[in-house]
Amino acid sequence: MSGNVIGERFLLLIFGESHGKVVGAVLDGCPAGLGLNEDDIQSELDLRKPGQSIVTTQRMEEDRVEIMSGVFNGHTTGAPIMMLIRNTDKDSRSYEAMVNSPRPGHADLVAKMKYGGFNDYRGGGRFSGRTTASFVMGGAVAKKLLRETLGVEVIAYSLEIGGVRAEGFDIDTARKNRYMNEARAPTAEVAEQMKRKIIETRGKGNSLGGIVECVALNVPLGLGEPIFGSLDSDLARIALSIPAVKGVEFGSGFASTRLTGTENNDEYYYDGDEIRTRTNNTGGILGGLSNGMPIVYRVAFKPASSIASKQTTVDLATRKEIELIVPGRHDPTVVPRAVPVVENATALVLADHAVRAGIIPPILGKRQ
Repeated sequence: MSGNVIGERFLLLIFGESHGKVVGAVLDGCPAGLGLNEDDIQSELDLRKPGQSIVTTQRMEEDRVEIMSGVFNGHTTGAPIMMLIRNTDKDSRSYEAMVNSPRPGHADLVAKMKYGGFNDYRGGGRFSGRTTASFVMGGAVAKKLLRETLGVEVIAYSLEIGGVRAEGFDIDTARKNRYMNEARAPTAEVAEQMKRKIIETRGKGNSLGGIVECVALNVPLGLGEPIFGSLDSDLARIALSIPAVKGVEFGSGFASTRLTGTENNDEYYYDGDEIRTRTNNTGGILGGLSNGMPIVYRVAFKPASSIASKQTTVDLATRKEIELIVPGRHDPTVVPRAVPVVENATALVLADHAVRAGIIPPILGKRQ
């Protein structure tokens, strides 16, 4: 398998499968001298681990991170940082029974065809949302690096779940509330509406999709490269690498198609010595480069594919159509657990561009 590395100077390689021994990450290009320990990684992993609430899968994984290399005496050394978590609560029996019955909405069939049946199909294997733990491991380092060197803050939240959408809030409200409720919503009121919708849908054996909105604050002007190295290109690439993501939009996004140029253009003004824009329809990125305004983009997640409702599939052994009910412990919506994944994925891209631009040096401070 290829396609397991992302980044140019701050690179993340991820490994592992849903029901394998471990999932993990190797982060290369992190400057030496960043204070780092397992608690820094664990605090981010705890936000996405399963079994935390009624609106997520009841698979009980501790997701306890182990840093295996690249950190010495509490600081990064400049060498590759290898991290892993061990899979402990896995039950593969139902997947053995479905080996010839590809689940609708999953990658079972295409993976089997591409790899000739040698792929690990248990729990979706390499194509499982379990691999997003690796995004978070690498992103946790990126978030701390960005925060301590540039003061960059990345904030994501559930903007919409099952048609229930948050309105009329500001970023301070979202920052305060997003990890204080099970839906990861920006306000307590909409969180309760989302939770009711999720529970109602789960009770019917079905699932929901939704939208995660992400905002990056204090991003330096000029991050990004022209055309194929643009900041929004790279953010879209990593977002679309998250399982279940089917769409990405920046700023006014698709709504801009219904606006005129005078409505959509962001006009400039002076804020003291700084040049700002009165609106932020570009989402903080213009010509592929950060423009100093908050980066704002949204990531669309499809409904969780594993549902308790009866569906039609095929039996590859008998070549007949059959009915299938997918057993197991699944998320009724992936959106709440995707919030920290989007946050950390965003941080990875921003850190990579900051390192590429030389804004973050190869050595942080000096050991006495």
